[in-house]
Amino acid sequence: MTTLEEQAKIQEQFKARMDEDELLNCMRCGFCLPSCPTYIESGFKESHSPRGRIALMKAVVDGMIEPDEDFERSLDLCLGCRACEPVCPSGVNYGHLLEAARDIINQNKKHTLPARVIRKTVFEGLFPHQNRMRNITGLLGFYQRSGLQTFARRINFLGLLPDHIATMEKVLPKVPTMKEMKNRPEHLPAIGQQVHRVAFFSGCLMDTMFLKTNDSTMKLLQLAGCEIVNPPSQTCCGALHGHSGEKETAKELAKRNIKAFEDLEVDFIITNAGGCGAFLIEYDHLLKDDLEWKERAEAFTEKIKDISEILVAVGFHEKVKLALPPQVITYQDSCHLKNVMKTESAPRILLQSIQGVKYKEMKDAGRCCGSAGIYNIIESESSMAMLDYKMAQAKATHATTIVTANPGCLLQMQLGIEKEGLSTKMRGIHIVDLLWEAVKQG
Repeated sequence: MTTLEEQAKIQEQFKARMDEDELLNCMRCGFCLPSCPTYIESGFKESHSPRGRIALMKAVVDGMIEPDEDFERSLDLCLGCRACEPVCPSGVNYGHLLEAARDIINQNKKHTLPARVIRKTVFEGLFPHQNRMRNITGLLGFYQRSGLQTFARRINFLGLLPDHIATMEKVLPKVPTMKEMKNRPEHLPAIGQQVHRVAFFSGCLMDTMFLKTNDSTMKLLQLAGCEIVNPPSQTCCGALHGHSGEKETAKELAKRNIKAFEDLEVDFIITNAGGCGAFLIEYDHLLKDDLEWKERAEAFTEKIKDISEILVAVGFHEKVKLALPPQVITYQDSCHLKNVMKTESAPRILLQSIQGVKYKEMKDAGRCCGSAGIYNIIESESSMAMLDYKMAQAKATHATTIVTANPGCLLQMQLGIEKEGLSTKMRGIHIVDLLWEAVKQG
């Protein structure tokens, strides 16, 4: 519970640090309401909408309300999907306001001892260190390959866990070996005529648990005529930190990444995870008040491009034959890829270029699936309600393949498939893995 002393500190920081001009940009018109998943799922509760949350932030700045538990809860329930931004006629940068508010609350709130330990372990001890990420992922791999997983399932040990957590265990990807995770290429030549020299942002989870997807990405880039540089000094993008009120750590990670990429002399920096790409492309905002890093951050963000955008730009789908066995596919937008990186048409162009498949657009494909980083763990009830809606729309397409462009979305959709008992009839897959399948069969 937030004490009165903590509330006073938070209110003082809101007055000093929140962008009041941005708060005033909100005209309270309500265009954001139909696009907000939490507003809809809450039964149209105003305080769970972007407009309502901005009004609450402004009221705290003006001293009209205290930043109490109800205020904090309203912010906690936000997915941060930013679907409100593209539909806002005033162009309010809601995501920036939300992250600033969460950072102020986190920095001025006394967390419980268990919460402090968990946050320090995750945000400082794990994600910024790729070797530790490999070690943790390696333990998961040992669990999968040693027989422990089979034993745990046989004795129904997972039955002791909440249902959605137990189901998540079933949909985790097969983890690569430690040797595979350590043996990463730093440079790959283009195949055929070179059209671009690019750098690849490999990420932390993507280069461990989703290593196969990273490999597919680099193979596609090579076929597209791209020479690839994969700097070993890169680190976690900082998205999880930025979204969770750990802004200073996010800034340090941003600086490490900018330094790792800025002297490579590349045309683009390619990402394959919507959440990572959206945070990388806003490093200029994250470091806007740092005179030493401001211009360096701007130069960095100008080069960020999603894998689907570069493939379409070079005409990959026109030069390379893409074919798969007959199947119906549909696409679930990554919120951050669509709403922040503005990448919406490129994935669909690529999918519709695959011979042998029928593409069916899902209703509300751009509505959040409820994953949102760790939202599906800490706000499971709300997340599962959003997933149930998403699965209803997916089933209506009669698709056998749901394609995504972000690891969190992929796991969430696979979770939905498992919950619905459709694992023998439907699969979830990252777009680059599907495209690589189509290349091999084309």
